[in-house]
Amino acid sequence: MSPSLSLRTLLSLAALLASAIALRAHAAPAYFEVSKGAHPHDVAAAPGVGSPVYYTAQMTGRLGILDPKSGKFEEVSLGSRSAPHGVLIGPDGAPWITDGGQNAILRVDPKTHAVKAWPLPAGAPDANLNTLTFDKKGRVWFTGQSGYYGRLDPATGDMKVWNAPRGTGPYGITTTPSGDVYYASLAGSYIGKIDVESGAATIIEPPTKGQGARRVWSDSRGRVWVSYWNTGQVGMYDPASQSWREWKLPGSAHAYAVWVDGRDKVWLSDWSINAIVKFDPATEKFETFESNRRGAGVRQMAGRAGELWAAESGTDRLVMIPTG
Repeated sequence: MSPSLSLRTLLSLAALLASAIALRAHAAPAYFEVSKGAHPHDVAAAPGVGSPVYYTAQMTGRLGILDPKSGKFEEVSLGSRSAPHGVLIGPDGAPWITDGGQNAILRVDPKTHAVKAWPLPAGAPDANLNTLTFDKKGRVWFTGQSGYYGRLDPATGDMKVWNAPRGTGPYGITTTPSGDVYYASLAGSYIGKIDVESGAATIIEPPTKGQGARRVWSDSRGRVWVSYWNTGQVGMYDPASQSWREWKLPGSAHAYAVWVDGRDKVWLSDWSINAIVKFDPATEKFETFESNRRGAGVRQMAGRAGELWAAESGTDRLVMIPTG
């Protein structure tokens, strides 16, 4: 080998190594402390890097607002008996909340912090509200673990609630790019597709029985990704072919949350190893991001371009992982 070729080879290897180190450093998680005892449950990041990140302080009945540029946060009281669970940025740019304590859907004005509530009807008391999503008509769909799912039209205030098939269990919920709405039933171990006009739900059975489907998220192709709490798997339902695929997370996993980023990489929280796990469907490989504190308890994840956000309910922190 000539000296010049050897030098070129060494320089190329050095450049590759530097790129790998830089990529790893870029992917390092960043942590943000919030109020002690808040036990943040769900998060919602407003579009745009540096924009506010909202979190539900379930134990104190507040909505938190983090400024990721400064690390400072403020919290808005949501009312007496409040126990907020899910939060989502709506089409209007405001945070929308499922509040199990008040048994109501809430909207918080992003500028004035005024709170507006839509209580559930008397026929759905103590619904144990969980998660929400918007359909293509701007209507809010939500789940209640006590055995309900429902729809709110904010324009008219009309709200309807349906009894879920198999009773208790409705948990995560998602909307596909085409506007279809799916939810997961933890206790029922199925996912359901909702007819957004009639409200009827159709059960779709995953191949693994008793898997404990906990949360769902759609990718850009309309495929529905599901975290299996009981069996430590991630499932993918493809409506186009009406077929399933499933993958086992490493070790004795308990997959709680699932989120799909803009490049269709799938992220899950695994309570058994106190970590967030990235799954690449193309390579079928997993990558692990372990928390630097014990008992993180990540119950939900969301994000925006280039960033995954999650709430560590057990450490009173939010965490951001660059997604590349």
